[in-house]
Amino acid sequence: MNILDHLKKKNVKLFILFFVIAFVFLIFSKLSNDYKQTIKLKVNLVNVDDEILLKNDSANYIQAYVEAKGFSLMPFIFNNSKALEIDAKSDVTIKPNSFIFDVIKHKYLIEGQLGNAYDLISIMPDTLLIAYSKRASKSVPVTFKSSINYAVGYDLKGEFNFNIDSVKVVGSLEEVDAISSIATEALVLNDLKSDINNIVRLDISGYDHIDVFPKTMEVTGEVVRFTEGTIEVPILITNQPENVIINYFPKTVTLSYYVDLENYNAIKALDFKVECDYAELEENQTFLIPKVVKKPDFVKHINIKQKQIDFIEL
Repeated sequence: MNILDHLKKKNVKLFILFFVIAFVFLIFSKLSNDYKQTIKLKVNLVNVDDEILLKNDSANYIQAYVEAKGFSLMPFIFNNSKALEIDAKSDVTIKPNSFIFDVIKHKYLIEGQLGNAYDLISIMPDTLLIAYSKRASKSVPVTFKSSINYAVGYDLKGEFNFNIDSVKVVGSLEEVDAISSIATEALVLNDLKSDINNIVRLDISGYDHIDVFPKTMEVTGEVVRFTEGTIEVPILITNQPENVIINYFPKTVTLSYYVDLENYNAIKALDFKVECDYAELEENQTFLIPKVVKKPDFVKHINIKQKQIDFIEL
């Protein structure tokens, strides 16, 4: 009895196996046949100017009647559409308020994007009108915002470098005219001791219907070790009347400054100039105010230890 049951079960399994194999062969045989089908080609315009705003995008379709193997048509069982990229600079004719795409003329382009697996039988419509509206635009400078705290003994060498210095703002004419610059979102870095290489976004949160191109800016900067130095620099008196003779003290001032280690030994007193402007004296004032009017570009955080220069008229 057990042997009979075993044979019956074995026969059932073999039957199922042969049935599955036959079904698979049938499917492959069917998919190897040629079929005809209509495919919707969704026209996507690329390389479009930032000011252009496409209208009624859901209507920008081309009907392509194709012949292909069943295998090639399988992806269209649940979605019978395919994207078709059209270059707005070279593939269309630009008219006021619309792009004109000559479908028949660009049959080769459609065939190329469909691929060799599809034979294009017919396409419609002959011409596709893609409606658009044009927004106002202009270029404005970018203002970089940051909150950077450097680690002790470190600072930025030179200046920040940016990959762009302006952006295009696009929107309604009224809003665009009112914008003179666009700021970045603040770059926040703490305890920094390595080079800066960050992407920051442009901040348009204060505008309702404005867009910017590009939307980000790359910021780079070299961060190196810095040290403090001091130097004695002579004082020059400017705008002193010819009929006025004065004696002032001290004749030099001490400057403290912050400089990167590489340039520390290269600094000389001649690299700085400190002046006191006699014309800035107020009535009965008996001292002059020293100001640094010349310094090396790589020097930071200059401080004059003597804040006042006493003088007397002779």
